[in-house]
Amino acid sequence: MNALWITLALLTAGFAGWPVTALVFRLARTIDARADAANTASDAGSTTAADAATDPSADVTVDPVVDAVVDSGTRQPQPPSSAPGSSEADSSEAVSSERILRGGAIIGVLERLAVCLAILAGQPVAIAYVVAIKGLGRFAELKATPVAAERFIIGTLASLLWAAGIAALAKVYFLG
Repeated sequence: MNALWITLALLTAGFAGWPVTALVFRLARTIDARADAANTASDAGSTTAADAATDPSADVTVDPVVDAVVDSGTRQPQPPSSAPGSSEADSSEAVSSERILRGGAIIGVLERLAVCLAILAGQPVAIAYVVAIKGLGRFAELKATPVAAERFIIGTLASLLWAAGIAALAKVYFLG
């Protein structure tokens, strides 16, 4: 019977965590869109800087090196070489959001499975190995693209919390 609960916990942590992580990403994009809208409105003069400073939804830091293009609700960062004012500033060179952290969905499933298994096996130290391997594997991409680094941190924390929560619930309620 324990094998059934362990299998169910692994499947729930690994595969049901994807919609949870996607929801967290959507929430983060909503907050960024509100901040972008507040910045655009303050640039147009319709709101003052004091109004934007008191708006809690606009309480985000925007990287000045990366120029975000808002296109149908998704943020598409331009590479740092085409910063505003350079001759290469063209929206056709914008890095698409699908290209940032490719393979993230598969890596996320594997990450959640490993975290859940580590907790169920009583080896929470293995979580540090998972995070270290994931960070080292993405280091070059994270260093080059601030948007990728932000997405990496948000996705990793959401996945880790989901998998750890499912494993803890399974361990407490079903595995004693």
